[in-house]
Amino acid sequence: MTVRLYNTMSRTVEDFKPIREGEVGMYCCGPTVYNYAHIGNLRTYVFEDLLHRTLVKAGYHVKHVMNITDVGHLTGDGDDGEDKLAKSARENGRSVWDIAAFYTDAFFRDEEALDIIRPDIVCRATDHIQAMIDIIRRLEEKGHTYISGGNVYFSIDTIDDYGKLARLNLDDLKEGARIEVDSNKRNPKDFVLWFTNSKFKDQVMVWPSPWGTGYPGWHIECSAMSSEYLGDHFDIHCGGIDAIPVHHTNEIAQSEAAFGVKPWVDYWCHGEFLLNDKGKMSKSSGEFLTLSVLVDKGYDPLDYRYFCLTGHYRSQLKFSFESLDQARSARQTLVRKIAQYRKECTPAAVLDGKTRGYLDSFYEAMFNDLKAPQALGVLWSMLRDPSLADDQKLAAVLDMDSILGLSLDRVEAVQDEVAVADSEALELLARRSEAKKAKDWAQADEIRDRLSRMGYKVVDTPSGPQLERL
Repeated sequence: MTVRLYNTMSRTVEDFKPIREGEVGMYCCGPTVYNYAHIGNLRTYVFEDLLHRTLVKAGYHVKHVMNITDVGHLTGDGDDGEDKLAKSARENGRSVWDIAAFYTDAFFRDEEALDIIRPDIVCRATDHIQAMIDIIRRLEEKGHTYISGGNVYFSIDTIDDYGKLARLNLDDLKEGARIEVDSNKRNPKDFVLWFTNSKFKDQVMVWPSPWGTGYPGWHIECSAMSSEYLGDHFDIHCGGIDAIPVHHTNEIAQSEAAFGVKPWVDYWCHGEFLLNDKGKMSKSSGEFLTLSVLVDKGYDPLDYRYFCLTGHYRSQLKFSFESLDQARSARQTLVRKIAQYRKECTPAAVLDGKTRGYLDSFYEAMFNDLKAPQALGVLWSMLRDPSLADDQKLAAVLDMDSILGLSLDRVEAVQDEVAVADSEALELLARRSEAKKAKDWAQADEIRDRLSRMGYKVVDTPSGPQLERL
């Protein structure tokens, strides 16, 4: 089957045609490591992992590159805002380098817990400053830059198609509507390539350059690192939908101007927002959920991955604990089914025609712009089909899981964890009984709710409270 992807540049679903037969170069914007990733951030990385796995299943060799933004100044789409890495370092009494290393490690722990395949190349911005300087010099030589107020700017007036990804109408844009007004700019949409005149005092993360000691602008890092590892023209660039109007727009402008290649990237793929009761989840609000918070509440990280699979990556997904409970229940049911199959049989070596039909329908959904909700529907229809033998179902579902990434190939280990969870649930049940005896109704209710999130219902019987699976 042909893989088809929605290309943000064309606003259509297109057949994927790689630059080099059988190979895919894919670049994904990584985290800015001044804080923990929230679950909205992680939804984007789950989507990119699904894309990676789908391309591999389609027979491609994927070279997956992801950056780590460990330069504290690169914290917003515009050249505004505060130095959040420095702020975090100050609040925690640690160096900016320690903060970056700490949150980088935390990010990859989250990715591992979500069974996200680690990119082939993880590159840190601070290791590629010279590559950024080299691109800025190329832009300077080609007449795309100017220096004002001590900073180097990219002039969007030197190209004729600025804003094509976001389909910006520059005539309709008003100065200051999107970013803080910078009096040094000739055009309000120009952007900084290199700062030497920083608004921040006593900067720690600075480097020498032909324009003076300073640090790179927000957008240049991705152009430098993607080209270093994938070349001046590559297949796929991914990120969150919020990167389209500024960050990815400016990446395209500077990259195509520097490299003289159009298009710089053939396919642009973006994941939609995760919403909560207040709208888009973001760190700036100060109220966001991390994966560790979900774990503390009794959820398995793969419950959240399953939840992400229930929504198409290009659709906004509303998070609630009720929805997460439903995802948890479905995943646990799936795990129990696979555990039972493993107990009774081994995966079939050859699939029969009907089972192969289910598998083909699953891949048809995933290869057609990663329609994970439809693919899950096929999986459950297959498992409920009484005409299929269990060894057929087991073989097919393990094949499907090579894309879904729910660790079903390790389900026996998961069953051991469920046994541990059962013992923890029994301990919580005993604590609830003690709380009720002490008339601590608040604690008793809290424990009951925690047991519910773990997939248990408390049932009062003549012989005392018992646990039942939800």
